[in-house]
Amino acid sequence: MTLTYKDAGVDKEAGYKEVQLIKSLIKKTHIPGVLSDIGGFSGLFQLDIKSYKEPVLVSGTDGVGTKLRIAFMMDKHNTIGEDCVAMCANDILCQGAKPLFFLDYIATGKLVPEKMASIVEGISNGCIKAGCGLIGGETAEMPGFYKEDEYDVAGFCVGVVDKENIINGSKIKEGDYIIGLPSSGIHSNGYSLVRKIVFEKKNMTVDEFIPELNSTLGEELLKPTRIYTNPVYKIVEKFNVKGISHITGGGFYENIPRMLPEGLTAFIDTYKINTPKIFTLLQKWGNIELDEMYSTFNMGIGMVLVIDKTEVGKVTDFLKEEGEEFVLLGEIKKGSKGVVLCHQ
Repeated sequence: MTLTYKDAGVDKEAGYKEVQLIKSLIKKTHIPGVLSDIGGFSGLFQLDIKSYKEPVLVSGTDGVGTKLRIAFMMDKHNTIGEDCVAMCANDILCQGAKPLFFLDYIATGKLVPEKMASIVEGISNGCIKAGCGLIGGETAEMPGFYKEDEYDVAGFCVGVVDKENIINGSKIKEGDYIIGLPSSGIHSNGYSLVRKIVFEKKNMTVDEFIPELNSTLGEELLKPTRIYTNPVYKIVEKFNVKGISHITGGGFYENIPRMLPEGLTAFIDTYKINTPKIFTLLQKWGNIELDEMYSTFNMGIGMVLVIDKTEVGKVTDFLKEEGEEFVLLGEIKKGSKGVVLCHQ
């Protein structure tokens, strides 16, 4: 008996169909500089070096974590790719970089072209929001390694910043102000704890309607991660931003110190944050200490910026003009490198 690759569980024809389905989605993301189309061995992007004195490439890679389980449970796959773009693009924004291009990697037990196209739809939407081009990717069908109805998604983003404009926190000093930009919800971190609370402890289902959220549990948990290219990159271009922190895994306690020089502490008034109801519900359902919440989740703030006190008024005025919500979270003071949260 003659064997084929399909007999081993890999359907090449399904792969060809996926490519046809995602072509238009990829095309939507193309920005000036994209030189290649889908189907080549690599993605090509021409860097506009005339706009930079000393261009520095900034890169970031990440995945979506166990939030994928929610997508599996709901059989809804057109937003999870947006999360993947957000996790990568938001990270490189922290160095003041403008996102340029993105590549994705999707591995699955069985390649279903329509499902893969749905994932890429989310990636495409995320790239449009981030202002970067989707110039390549890989879909790997891996029977026997992943379950047939499951997959994993990872991404890689590259941006550019002028060397003299790299934001690394070194210029942060005592008296600088801290501005927080709201999150869209849980984003893409802490889902192992979320799942333990809602599915194991509370025995809830994704279809369960939660009156306090005015939505089903699954709809809330699957909300895409906010992409901060707009307004953060506009602020970076116009004002002296000294530090930026993306509030991801580890919450406030782990991420804010990453941008601080030694000898400085971020004092933050958490009571000023309009914390989304999902966090207060999770805290109640799981009987979780408040400090544990702030060391796991974003608690309603997805991006934190440090601004010189002489410019904070201009930045907040700009945010108001742009129709962007923000929170004046606190101030930088002397102390051991870290975060002090004031809850009242």
